Amino acid sequence: MSLPALFITLAMTVLVGGLLLVYLVYNLNRQRETKQRIFATIQGHSFTGNNAATEGQLRDKRRASLARKLKDSEQKKDTGKKDTLRPLLLQAGIEMSPLRFWIFSLLSGLLFAGLSSVLHAQQIIVILLSIVGVFGFPRFVLKKIAQRRQKKFLADFADALEAMIRLLKAGMPIAESVSMVAREFTGPMGQIMGRIYDQQKLGTPLAEAVMAGTTRMPIPEMNMFATAIAIQQQTGSSLSEVLGNLSRVIRARFRLKRKVQALSAEAKASAAIIGALPFLVSGGLYAINPDYMDVLFTTPTGKVLLTGALIWMGMGILVMKQMINFKV
Repeated sequence: MSLPALFITLAMTVLVGGLLLVYLVYNLNRQRETKQRIFATIQGHSFTGNNAATEGQLRDKRRASLARKLKDSEQKKDTGKKDTLRPLLLQAGIEMSPLRFWIFSLLSGLLFAGLSSVLHAQQIIVILLSIVGVFGFPRFVLKKIAQRRQKKFLADFADALEAMIRLLKAGMPIAESVSMVAREFTGPMGQIMGRIYDQQKLGTPLAEAVMAGTTRMPIPEMNMFATAIAIQQQTGSSLSEVLGNLSRVIRARFRLKRKVQALSAEAKASAAIIGALPFLVSGGLYAINPDYMDVLFTTPTGKVLLTGALIWMGMGILVMKQMINFKV
């Protein structure tokens, strides 16, 4: 036999042997898996003591699925931040379409432009104030209204949870306790709870209705409440105990926030005085001697210096605001 023919024969032998080996290993693994499945089935039917383990596994699966749902909802909220106007209107409690809001924003911009024109401001200042009136001032007002509404909701939230706990211990279902809180409390608390009860009455699951309420009240305490309701419906734990723990956590956070506000009141007052002092001094000098201050408004050098001073003062005020803004 020639040398090339010998190499071809050896290669074919190795290839066929390798294929046979792979086939045998595959069959052995398949037979082993089949035996394991049969033994597991036989053991599952013959032993009834594994029910607790299987229930625990099912409970863990429910919790894992709930965690995935909560994570998906948070990701949807994070990805849906492009449309910030509609959620901001909902958080402020204003039933208004975005189109109407933009109409009011345009009117605000015209008002700012008209006031600056009446005061004989320069064209660049008129344009800047118009932009602030359209895009800045209305959103600033909406955010302030939403923050005030959140503070009022948070002040009543712990008392509302205590009322719900008493009603649950008295034997009332969770939906009726939510309805009772909506009737007894006024303001944002009554509105949010009333909307949750209405959605639940229309067929929406309670956990989804409460989770939808977090878009109107996006505070950590409301997210805790929604998570507690969802976990209770998935695991079947004692809701009164869960709400009791949540109420204690909310009261502790509320006390901590008040303590932080009290400790930072001096720093906030100092920052307000330092930020207002240059404007008060310049206003007093202009009232006493207008000719002394007219140089800043009439000469090009004075305008440059005045613009630079305003920019640096604005940056300093923002820095001080970030330094005294403590979040809990």
